[in-house]
Amino acid sequence: MSLMKNITITVDVEEDCPPMLTSTRGMEEGLPELLDLFKKEGIRATFFVTGMMAKQYPDLISRIPEEGHELGCHGYTHTRFDRMDKEEARLALKQAGKILRQFERKLVSFRAPNLQFPRDYLGLLEDEGFRYDSSIAAYKPPFPRSRIEGKIIRIPATITSSFVRLPPGFFLPLLKRWESPVIFVHPWEFVDMSNTSIRLDCKFNTGGKALNNIKILIRALKSQHYSFLTLQERANLERHK
Repeated sequence: MSLMKNITITVDVEEDCPPMLTSTRGMEEGLPELLDLFKKEGIRATFFVTGMMAKQYPDLISRIPEEGHELGCHGYTHTRFDRMDKEEARLALKQAGKILRQFERKLVSFRAPNLQFPRDYLGLLEDEGFRYDSSIAAYKPPFPRSRIEGKIIRIPATITSSFVRLPPGFFLPLLKRWESPVIFVHPWEFVDMSNTSIRLDCKFNTGGKALNNIKILIRALKSQHYSFLTLQERANLERHK
């Protein structure tokens, strides 16, 4: 099973390019487009949602499990966990879990905002019922690999979201060199942010170009018989190695 070609697409569901913006065009315009694309292509993904976005957009968030995707937790707000003390972190996880479990009782996957989650907070994830964490980045030192720590299986994100907005002729060959890649995107990337006063990596090739890139990626990998796994399914491959 571990030899099959697979990819995990994950979506960090939050306000627009936080902390620079507090708007939610990505929720209102980008997320429906992405869900519609996944439905049309017949693939499943994992959506890491903040508790605040779930409170603000319950009808939209309910589509995620209804359409066969995995619902995961992205904290309560988009505040970084490495800037919280342990009790603040515990409360944030508890608040987010309470809201998100109204949509999905089996809430087991987590990713921290900005991929920043102190290692000594992993016990908090266990306490709150999480079993899988994707809060580490394979593209940053020490270039971590998937591993099991206590009861938590940690699956690194393979590439940054802006990488997927580069020309497909550049990112597709590189993507295929990774074993079981985990990519992540954000709803706001599928809204044209080019006229917004934010840093370049938050606005280049956003909107229709980004959506078309994801479509090209999906179809290219489907043609090569990749399986599209949720994070939970991807983590289970590690458990059975």
